[in-house]
Amino acid sequence: MNELLIKNATVVSPADGINEQFDVLVRDGVIAQFGKNLSADCKVIDAEGLYAIPGIVDMHVHLRDPGQTHKEDIITGCNAAAAGGVTSLLAMPNTNPATDNAETVKYILDKAKDASANVYVSASITKGLKSLEPTDLDELKSAGAIALSDDGRPVENTRFLSDAMKKAPQLGMSVVAHCEDLFLADGGKINEGEVSQKLGVKGIPASAEDCGTAREIALAAALDVPIHICHVSTKTSVALIRDAKARGVKVTAETAPHYFSLTEKELLRGDADYRMNPPLRTKADAEEIITGLLDGTLDAIATDHAPHTPDEKADFVSAPNGSIGMETSLAVGVTYLVKTGIMSFEQLIEKMSVNPAKILGINAGTLSVGSPADIALVNLDEAWTVDVEKLHGKSKNTPFKGKTLCGKVKMTILGGKVVFED
Repeated sequence: MNELLIKNATVVSPADGINEQFDVLVRDGVIAQFGKNLSADCKVIDAEGLYAIPGIVDMHVHLRDPGQTHKEDIITGCNAAAAGGVTSLLAMPNTNPATDNAETVKYILDKAKDASANVYVSASITKGLKSLEPTDLDELKSAGAIALSDDGRPVENTRFLSDAMKKAPQLGMSVVAHCEDLFLADGGKINEGEVSQKLGVKGIPASAEDCGTAREIALAAALDVPIHICHVSTKTSVALIRDAKARGVKVTAETAPHYFSLTEKELLRGDADYRMNPPLRTKADAEEIITGLLDGTLDAIATDHAPHTPDEKADFVSAPNGSIGMETSLAVGVTYLVKTGIMSFEQLIEKMSVNPAKILGINAGTLSVGSPADIALVNLDEAWTVDVEKLHGKSKNTPFKGKTLCGKVKMTILGGKVVFED
């Protein structure tokens, strides 16, 4: 019997209606008991002054493995996850080769057995993410994939997307959609508007995302099947999703920490670490993202963790899109949403743990007795400065570098085992 006892933690588990100081006894990888003054002959962690939360579920992560392991790999990506309190993550399919076959799905799951987080796989809807030929969804499901997406790109062929959306519920899989009209985006680099004009850099109009969002919603409504919208960044997409939900369309959506905390003004630095796709938008967009989180239009916060090397990010215009985020996501949420009084800590945990687990249909997001002991211990009041040299992944391309954030993960426990300690 393998036991671990956490003493004196303030347990915050919105799925269980718990926000109270408790001891938590973990036995053989699952939560065995809550109570006051528990004792056991085992390792004891004194969590006085710390919050115990269900491990974060990051439903949008690029691990770059296989094929781009100079940027990140499954083990280092999960080390970064653990340092941010992330215990479960969904790996996106734009690997090399793409995650479009059983062999690649199995490779990822096999390598992840020794990792510091639970890795779930989103396989691709089309072969090579090229929208020319559909993948074998039955084969991908049998290999262990739980979701479908061409993320990194939209599924250009609407027929293939429609077929996947119809079949996914039968397979118990989620379709998670990168919404973008590539003809409108037209190779742009940053948000089209005041900053792109000032810098003389080709912009991506908000309409590129909005038209993509509208298409996915229209399909979900017509087919009466679920769709999950990834990385929402515009006020119009929020409005489209809000309207769809009011009409009973089976749509869920996520945003990322940078879309509610930063704006396109950051691009005036000429630093490619602030370039991602969708791009940072305007203050009005950021404000509407927050409104969407508060009124339930946006169900989840995910990172779109996208590692690139310093060399790749060196040139502002030619650099690839993407920023890392798993080590900072909880702290950004605490700093910009909780400490400002915009939302409660419980609401933040719902967006980062409870709801993503529900959307993906995985056993996570709760600290109920019998559930996996995937727990993050957090000091809500500890301020820390993001030092890229102290991050735990391979790449350093965070838009929060040098920023002082509030809320520090002090320990992460995965299946009853300590996988990170600050």
